[in-house]
Amino acid sequence: MEGTKFMIDIKMKEEKKRAVLVGINVDEDMDKFEASMRELKGLVKAADMVPTSTVTQNASAITQATLIGSGKVDEVKQRILYEDADVAIFNQTLTPMQIRNLSKLLDVEVIDRTALILEIFEKRARTKEARLQVESASLQYLLPRLAHMREGLSRQGGASGSKSSKGAGEKKIELDKRHIEHRLSEVRRELDALDKERATQRNKRLSSPLPRISLVGYTNAGKSTIMNSLISMYSEANNDSKKVLEENMLFATLDTTVRKIEADNHQKFLLSDTVGFIDDLPTTLVKAFRTTLEEIKYADLLIHVIDYSDDDNARHMEVTDRTLSEIGAGNIPKIYVFNKTDIEIEKGTSTLEIPYVRDNRIYMSAKDEKSIDELCSLIDKVILEGRQKTTLLIPYSDGNIVSYLNEKYIVDACEYLEDGSKLTVCLDKEDLSKFKKYTF
Repeated sequence: MEGTKFMIDIKMKEEKKRAVLVGINVDEDMDKFEASMRELKGLVKAADMVPTSTVTQNASAITQATLIGSGKVDEVKQRILYEDADVAIFNQTLTPMQIRNLSKLLDVEVIDRTALILEIFEKRARTKEARLQVESASLQYLLPRLAHMREGLSRQGGASGSKSSKGAGEKKIELDKRHIEHRLSEVRRELDALDKERATQRNKRLSSPLPRISLVGYTNAGKSTIMNSLISMYSEANNDSKKVLEENMLFATLDTTVRKIEADNHQKFLLSDTVGFIDDLPTTLVKAFRTTLEEIKYADLLIHVIDYSDDDNARHMEVTDRTLSEIGAGNIPKIYVFNKTDIEIEKGTSTLEIPYVRDNRIYMSAKDEKSIDELCSLIDKVILEGRQKTTLLIPYSDGNIVSYLNEKYIVDACEYLEDGSKLTVCLDKEDLSKFKKYTF
């Protein structure tokens, strides 16, 4: 049996597409370019393909017909033949003409960074909404490329006297275009209906007294690991069903998930995990996922998760901050979580002892219980800013207010007197005004 399993594993590995990676650096910072090529390699692995080698070119300008120069095209062709590769993956977005020309010259499938990310999203989408969002983005990407995908079809079919002078290829393109436009309309209608459902769910969460916190950050920074650790430590005993997919891989999760976190002696809150960001995220995907990303705008606090072990984390922070600004969430208070600090400690490149907190930053490991508890303490600190400790006497007839305060806040003291419940609690400005008449 073990031998059979080994042979099956080998066969599965052999069936994976083998990819040659190609990139051109046009007067860009070399460190940034190399980081982008490393990221492309990670994307290829996330798409369940095997990167065999990388071909790069430094140039002052791109070649319009093929992006890279003719000499580099020949080099890529030789790599493909030598390594028996199935696909050439370009780090830049290719025009339809470039895809057509390169496909002819290289004689293999040619895809660009945008198509690669779309393929990953298609594989990872789990919910109906995510699948529709990815389909919408993919159709928008495909539509302007139809003409160059049909170059093999005849355009000479218009005989004298026929009702149309258009060839088979041109007819097919028009039919495909109408089909895609029709499907796009259907997808948009379905997404509009789901948007209304999402709005209803959002309004329900907004009516909750609990603070709303969103995990944001570059893809594979560890957001899902943090959420799962919080669920494990501060949720029901049987909580495995509440956990989200957690893998050391780019775009492991796409679907937005909301969980209630009830940590003892800490502020209760609603925590959402969102799709990770990435540099040069395809415009069609940003538009398609905009309604999902807009959930972030309604957060009271953002937890910006950064992979401390990644040498390029400063750029990742910039990309995340830029994306947050683009969706209107740039001014929401943030906690910066430098995750995977333990990796740097093990490598000897950091002398920090985790967890380490400085202002609104925490250096930690998402799998370390002390780190998670310290993160909750930092959340408490940020949320408590602007609150005022108050003592209230709530009549027993207004017991719903006591329930509300216990749900939203950590009640420091509670005493049952003849006239009602005496509570000492730190209130925000809104509740200070709302419950002013109960001040003791």
